[in-house]
Amino acid sequence: MPEGDTIHQAARRLHTALAGHVVTRSDLRVPKLATVDLTGRTVLDVTPRGKHLLTRIEGGLTLHSHLRMEGSWRLYAPGERWSGGPGYQIRAILGTAERTAVGYRLPVLELMRTADEHKAVGHLGPDLLGPDWDPGRALDNLLATPERPLGEALLDQRNLAGIGNVFKSEICFLLGTTPWLPIGELSAETAARLPALSKKLLEANRDRPSRTTTGRDLPGRRLYVYGRAPHPCLRCGTPIRKAQQGDGSRDRPTYWCPTCQRGPAP
Repeated sequence: MPEGDTIHQAARRLHTALAGHVVTRSDLRVPKLATVDLTGRTVLDVTPRGKHLLTRIEGGLTLHSHLRMEGSWRLYAPGERWSGGPGYQIRAILGTAERTAVGYRLPVLELMRTADEHKAVGHLGPDLLGPDWDPGRALDNLLATPERPLGEALLDQRNLAGIGNVFKSEICFLLGTTPWLPIGELSAETAARLPALSKKLLEANRDRPSRTTTGRDLPGRRLYVYGRAPHPCLRCGTPIRKAQQGDGSRDRPTYWCPTCQRGPAP
């Protein structure tokens, strides 16, 4: 599931493959970009911002993409068979003489002036893996609505950028609180731990092929709670529970241990 750690990995792969190379094939398969041709322009860099990808291209242009739940960028060598899904799911193709980047199932794809990137990502809070990371500002953002459930506050990218459903559930477990606890009810000590813990988890997984929050690289043991219902908690043995969180407009599966985590829950 794409979150801040995997977006940084994707940006690094794309940057290594494309930056400094001239686009020899350009195909943007969304209606508003159907006539755009980027061939002949050089890719300058690929930069992550929270869960967004910014591919900057010669001429002051930026191709902005967001993967959400199912999108992906795949890289292929010349002649290599594309295997990211059926052709009708392809939304973008950026090819150079040496590599071709193919974007599958991209729910967000837009071309903008690089000077206007703020229109796409300017609303984001401090990026947990970015140069703008500011733990104090992130905590102030989170505590600005003390009545809001902790899990929802963590997912709000305006507070801090990079956390998705997986890290939300894992952070709440490690703090010992349910995702439904109003964030204003955290103890001062727990609240103070929150930004540093969040950053630590994402940084620990920024370069890992398999995400883990337990420190174990074994199937079924990499995460404390996410995706583990109804298996026993790795700490206490209580069956992990699962419920949806939020207003129902998005799929927000949330996992927690009813013994290890205090606070309200469905």
